[in-house]
Amino acid sequence: MLSIENIKEELTEEQLKEIVKESLKDFSSAKKVLLIHPDYTRTDFTDKLIPLIYQELKNKGMTKIDSLNAGGTHRAMTEKEIRSKLGLSSQINFNNYYNHEYSNPQKLVTVGQIPASFVAEKTQGQLFQSIPVVVNKLITEDYDLIITLSGTVPHEAAGYAGGLKVFFPGISGPEVIDFFHWAAVIVGIPKIIGSVDNPAREVINKGSSCVFTKIKAPTLSFNMVFEEKEHKVKPKGLYVGEGFNGFIKAYEKAAEASSHLHVIYIDEPLNSVVQVIDKNYDEIWTAGKGSYKLQSPGVMADGGEIIIYAPHINYFHSRPEMDFSLRQIGYHCKDYVKNYLKSSPEFSRNIASHVINVRGEGNFDVNSGKEEFNFKVTLATGISQEICESVGLGYRNPDSIRKEDFIGPGKLWIQNGGKYLYKIK
Repeated sequence: MLSIENIKEELTEEQLKEIVKESLKDFSSAKKVLLIHPDYTRTDFTDKLIPLIYQELKNKGMTKIDSLNAGGTHRAMTEKEIRSKLGLSSQINFNNYYNHEYSNPQKLVTVGQIPASFVAEKTQGQLFQSIPVVVNKLITEDYDLIITLSGTVPHEAAGYAGGLKVFFPGISGPEVIDFFHWAAVIVGIPKIIGSVDNPAREVINKGSSCVFTKIKAPTLSFNMVFEEKEHKVKPKGLYVGEGFNGFIKAYEKAAEASSHLHVIYIDEPLNSVVQVIDKNYDEIWTAGKGSYKLQSPGVMADGGEIIIYAPHINYFHSRPEMDFSLRQIGYHCKDYVKNYLKSSPEFSRNIASHVINVRGEGNFDVNSGKEEFNFKVTLATGISQEICESVGLGYRNPDSIRKEDFIGPGKLWIQNGGKYLYKIK
């Protein structure tokens, strides 16, 4: 594994260029390359790295390069968006810009299966089912080299993002995506987020081990760690690993660095907090991270309020069918959702997981139908009061939100909403 790190300062272009060159020194025969990259919802420095990677490979004689957007269930990106994400100048042209089509069977291939016994072990006996490992079939095609890029930050369903998560569930099929997020919910966000080793990450590793049995080409992982300051991304660390074990080692080093940059410790529980959501989170599906990252034990006072401030957001999900399903079920606690799934077993576990993650665990009385929550979740977005209330969320007019009202004891205004994990000291 190769790495370069500067937590206090910023990595220079020359430093990035040097580690890219060193990482690719043994791949002079790589003529056909597949590049798997994060999507528009991920902040990172992909745009700084890709031109360096491209030029180094071109110098070695590369004749074809395709990109695959590892977007999971997020919307497809336009070619213009992909080129911007990858930092491609007008002089750089890829052969193909692919979006991962998670629900298109013709674009997918089954590469293995996770045994039911393993699933039961990792979910403490709450789930007992085998899971077919289905991924984008491009990774099994005739490439000479596969390069993946991922940013590493605390993540609600994986502990930290990055590494093997790009395969599982980043370019997986719907059943994998549903299962993975549901298994993480069963374990619980507070037990997973901000931890390097956890049951969800073990599921990622198990599924990805099946993927590597079918990949023909050498495969590299570029893990990015960064800091955001005044809408600028500052590279802080780059960790490169090759093969299954290399992916894990690079991820672990990146997660360690991320723990120093992306975890903020506070002195007392919060009664009222505003998460100011950036434009790259353009739906509640991703803006929900504003709730996820405040759910570590003791961070929110009982009955406290999380306000997701995003005037630019007008829907729960950009895919109409998923937006409809979210409005159908509404935002509820875990016990309510588990009960709902008993009568609607075909309902998406992925959507059900998001609902629980945003609203928190809480309690539900089946007989009375009454729910009790540990904290409130309020939207100050472009979504109307009527719709917010219909799905069980609070509403505030975004025009009424003023920073000065959220400064003081028990209050917090978070400018880069949803991007930092909060814990009590």
